[in-house]
Amino acid sequence: MSSALDLARALVRLDTRGGGERAAADLVADRLADAGLSVVLDEPQAGRANVVARTPDVAGTDRPVAVTLSGHLDTVPAAEAGWSFDPLAGDVVDGRLRGRGSSDMKAGVAAMVDAAVTHVGVGGLQVVFTFGEETGCVGAQALDPALLAPSPLLVVGEMTGTRILLGHKGALWLRLVARGVAAHGSRPELGHNALVDLARAALAVHAHDGWPTSNTHGPMTANVGTFHAGEQPNVVPDHAEMGLDLRLVPGTDAESALATVAGLVGDDIGIERLVDLPVVDTDPTTVARACRLLAPGSEPGYATYFTDAAVLAGALGGAATIVCGPGDPDQAHVTDETCSVALIDEAVGAYGRLLAG
Repeated sequence: MSSALDLARALVRLDTRGGGERAAADLVADRLADAGLSVVLDEPQAGRANVVARTPDVAGTDRPVAVTLSGHLDTVPAAEAGWSFDPLAGDVVDGRLRGRGSSDMKAGVAAMVDAAVTHVGVGGLQVVFTFGEETGCVGAQALDPALLAPSPLLVVGEMTGTRILLGHKGALWLRLVARGVAAHGSRPELGHNALVDLARAALAVHAHDGWPTSNTHGPMTANVGTFHAGEQPNVVPDHAEMGLDLRLVPGTDAESALATVAGLVGDDIGIERLVDLPVVDTDPTTVARACRLLAPGSEPGYATYFTDAAVLAGALGGAATIVCGPGDPDQAHVTDETCSVALIDEAVGAYGRLLAG
């Protein structure tokens, strides 16, 4: 068993479903420190920690680093009742690592740690692992910028099947609120049903087909992800909320997207901004050599999901971003999540070529 797979299995067995990342942070921090990297644990919330590590040649300085490797330690929830195996199994069956976070993205974290440990003597390397990426990059946003060295290149180990991606869509998460007047369910004419108002708004957004499309990033999308209203059937609901997930593409911004939503739902629906992450779009010419080292012959694409690059690229001084990791993008957030063991080792080699090159 490779050291990367061993670490990936250990990480999957740690429960970081929406919290508790400190245990995973300690595990990867120990591996990096034992190899000679200078490691800082940043814990702005109890039990939730970021990890920043640098090779000895740049530790304790404000010198730029050639490459920053990054990934997140949290996963989305996994209800055991829906799984055919333990979500924290961390075992290997038929050449695939099983468990929540195996593809998204503990395999990528493990591959990056293994490559960093192996190439610590090359120098010019920074490693950043975060908490809370799945809920809007909250760990990356909480990270003290003073802990980061500037870097021209950021490699995010998110799930791409070791394919090269040069950016991703932006994300705008909104809370939409309708307010009504409560009444007895047998006399609805005496009240005003907030649920019905918001349901009409949800349908208007869902049916809208005028979102822009990018030649590189694809279409902008809108998803009504949550809906909460009512207490019991015999009460007219006076309050209703829904969560809306917009994925932005080049040529759009949060303000124009918000204006479109407001026009679709009408003036009586309140709108609150929850998450606002920019589009990431790297010029291929600036990272051509890095792409060849990571995945020779790979045709670059763009991700539909967001990554911590939405926050970290700017914090690193405008780093060019490449997304490349061993996870299977079709396994993200699914029941019975798995990851190819062969791709974990392939990713270690890819990161190693980049660091050695």
